Amino acid sequence: MSATGQEWGAPPPAPELADGVVHVWAAPLDPPADTVRRRAALLAPDERARADRFRFERDQRRFTVARGVLRSLLGRYLGTDPRSVAFRYESHGKPVLGDAFAAHGIRFNVSHSGEMALYAFARGRELGVDVEEVRRMEDGLDIAERFFSEAEVAAFRSLPEEIRDDAFFNCWTRKEAYIKAVGEGLSFPLHVFDVSLAPGEPARLLASRDPQQAERWSLRGLPDPAPGYRAAIVVEGEGWDVACWRWDDAAG
Repeated sequence: MSATGQEWGAPPPAPELADGVVHVWAAPLDPPADTVRRRAALLAPDERARADRFRFERDQRRFTVARGVLRSLLGRYLGTDPRSVAFRYESHGKPVLGDAFAAHGIRFNVSHSGEMALYAFARGRELGVDVEEVRRMEDGLDIAERFFSEAEVAAFRSLPEEIRDDAFFNCWTRKEAYIKAVGEGLSFPLHVFDVSLAPGEPARLLASRDPQQAERWSLRGLPDPAPGYRAAIVVEGEGWDVACWRWDDAAG
């Protein structure tokens, strides 16, 4: 678990997204069938078509729930019917609110892995969030040598074998959160910036080949949203606090 001093709790009845505060929500993606149907009813036609393109029913269901929860949360923040929320997509595929809602200044990012999804929201700040299901990585060193920076590979090699899986997912979630915040997707090379990765070490953006980028962003680890999951967030600027809440399907 990261040392943010923040745990996942129940949200207030009407969360207010104030300047300088980042909201992160954790939601399960395998709820009861009636909940899946309620989430599906919120989706736009293009989202339903996208869900139908998944080969496996489990993936269809999880996409449907993830998108429905996103619409529900945005509906709360925008004070509108979740079905009316419109999106547009930036050049590398990062979703943002459509022009009709742009004046609210709300930025958001979504990540999902296994049966867990995270949603991050801020006002007037770009951000990226990532969650990963921790698993045994027999090829962890091979992947690290392909994608991590030289400094990260050296740090990874120096660790005892028994903690390398934790270190791998520390590094991976932090790097994914960073490139999602930057908004360039997988076109952004992972080896041109360094993050901390050792278990127990605070999450930090250590260096970047572009010093201006390193100064623009701040990185934090998040509390594990569920046993066996790891998460991190990158937000534009300094001086922000984070509130972590669990999504309640009954309330949503």
